[in-house]
This record gives sequence, structure tokens and C-alpha cells, in this order.
Amino acid sequence: MTFVEQTITIAMGILGTQITRFLPFLVFSSKKPTPPYIQYLGKALPSAVFAMLVVYCLKDIPLTGPTHALPELVAVALTIATHLWKRNMFLSMAVGTAVYMGVIRLV
Repeated sequence: MTFVEQTITIAMGILGTQITRFLPFLVFSSKKPTPPYIQYLGKALPSAVFAMLVVYCLKDIPLTGPTHALPELVAVALTIATHLWKRNMFLSMAVGTAVYMGVIRLV
């Protein structure tokens, strides 16, 4: 890429980011109530995105491999247990990631 192409690419990335950040404030006025379908999406999408992430992460687990999916299953189980215990998504994901990274080093 030439310098001009790099500059245009960076500028388009910045513009796209700024538009997605400012657009909701321009479209939805603070004086009017938020439409019901937007409220529904705000409640439904986080769980749906997290479920899709779980499916994406677990779709290629080698069940017949040498570890028989042990690291993945242990990490998922501890992620679920941590979330049920503390109800903190960030902590749950951090524990699951740390456990997974530790178990793959041991197995």
C-alpha cells in the first residue's frame, strides 16, 4: 500500500468508528422514550452474542484427539461455575481463559 492508501484506510476506519459511536445519539432523542424493539434488542442481543461465541469456540474441538477435549470441558465447566457463583461475566471469562491456558500446558 502506498502512503496515500494507508492514510485513506486509517481515515475510513476512524470515520466508521465515529459514525457507529455517534449514530445512536443522533437517531434516538433523549426526549422520546426508546422504542420497544430497541429495548428488546438491548436485552436479547448480549446473551445471543455470548451463545454464538461459545458455539464458535467449541465447534472444532477434537473429541477423538489425544486430550479428548479435556481442556475445553474443564474451562467451560469452571466458567459456568464461576458465573453461577459470582454473577460476574468478566471474572467468569477471565477464569475460564486462565484455566484453559493452564490445562493445555499440562495436558
